[in-house]
Amino acid sequence: MSEVEAGLVEIEPAVCAYVLDTNVLLYDPNALFVFNEHDIIIPMTVIEEIDRFKKDLNETGRNARTVSRYLDALRERGSLREGVRLDSGGILRIDYATHGPELPITWGPETNDNRILRSVLRLREAGRGGIKFITRDTNMRLKCDALGVSAEDYHNARIQIDEQYTGMVEHAVPAELIDALHGDGVVSLEDLRVEAYPNALLLLTALGQPNKSAMARLDVRRGEARKLGRHREGVWGILARNKEQLFALELLLDDDIALVTLNGVAGTGKTLLAIASGLRKVADDATYRKLLVSRPIFPLGRDIGFLPGDVEQKLNPWMKPIFDNLELLLSSRGDGKEPQHQYLIDQGIIEVEPLTYIRGRSIPGQFLVVDEAQNLTPHEIKTVLTRAGEGTKVVLTGDPGQIDNPYVDALSNGLTYTIERFKESHVAGHVTLRKGERSPLAELAARLL
Repeated sequence: MSEVEAGLVEIEPAVCAYVLDTNVLLYDPNALFVFNEHDIIIPMTVIEEIDRFKKDLNETGRNARTVSRYLDALRERGSLREGVRLDSGGILRIDYATHGPELPITWGPETNDNRILRSVLRLREAGRGGIKFITRDTNMRLKCDALGVSAEDYHNARIQIDEQYTGMVEHAVPAELIDALHGDGVVSLEDLRVEAYPNALLLLTALGQPNKSAMARLDVRRGEARKLGRHREGVWGILARNKEQLFALELLLDDDIALVTLNGVAGTGKTLLAIASGLRKVADDATYRKLLVSRPIFPLGRDIGFLPGDVEQKLNPWMKPIFDNLELLLSSRGDGKEPQHQYLIDQGIIEVEPLTYIRGRSIPGQFLVVDEAQNLTPHEIKTVLTRAGEGTKVVLTGDPGQIDNPYVDALSNGLTYTIERFKESHVAGHVTLRKGERSPLAELAARLL
């Protein structure tokens, strides 16, 4: 038995070695390359678990196959048993030994989690340097704490922010600037002396006169702030009911903004405003060829199992929230008779489909709305955004407080990740909608529950 098989390979004392759990690699295959000069150790049990997921026809399965390809490519550099030097300077190796110190008998049968924990314990006892176990599983971190093993969450999966970006900035200015903005519709950033990200909403109040105010949108490229339009005519019968909705319409109807992100609690009008603006731009202005509305398929609570019928019938329950919004828009625009959203679908004005089918597509010249984006991982969001072709506008809507995907949380989901990454971009805009407008009961429930 070699030293590697016996688990006696010593770790360099000056180098911290990270042992990766299966859930880290299934969440982000690039986790193999983000630990800079530090060593990475992958237990054999993790490789076996990844192999079990490779045939899955979902994002987890694709990530499992990606990890396998990465490891196979690294194998060409040398033996993964002995360790392969990464471009970052660290060494990656697979720990093929499966034995290790016994766990407390009360910890139950020999599960894969317990096998991984025993591997981590053996590596810690054999090495002279620091061992850190990286896992997204809270219970695994609790077990490590009980065993005296250093364990951390996968921080690269979470956005490190002091305060969530809302897209709005409150700023006090001299009263004459408020008058100039109302009169000319524009003021220079040099006069405003405000620090904000591109396309941010400015809530301006006059110094010493709190009742005198104005709303403007920042335009860093032109070095000015422009007065916000009122959109008094509404969009497909929908009128903005608060300042956040007004700003959302400003972003949604601006063709120079290629990416709009809207987040907020239930009932704030995120999806309704996005679809109404899309219909305006497609059916009325003919700016885009089609309105494509999509959403991930995640059930609330326990799934009811397989659904009967063809593909369209199976997808109907999942797409019902989209159809509800379309019915509201069409009924407010028409004479109150039976909704005509099927006519718009038949005419190719609207296309509604789950995100399952978006991989590999190229989507040029379309108004793309992705609803419930908080249930997507950053990698899935990247897949969506890289589908956008020439002349396509993408709108992401969601509520980070209502996540059904067990693999993401409020700070690691794709919507939050995108908001933070794109806040400095000139082609992106964001607004957090705060006030519920669905009904007094819905707003009260969102605030109290």
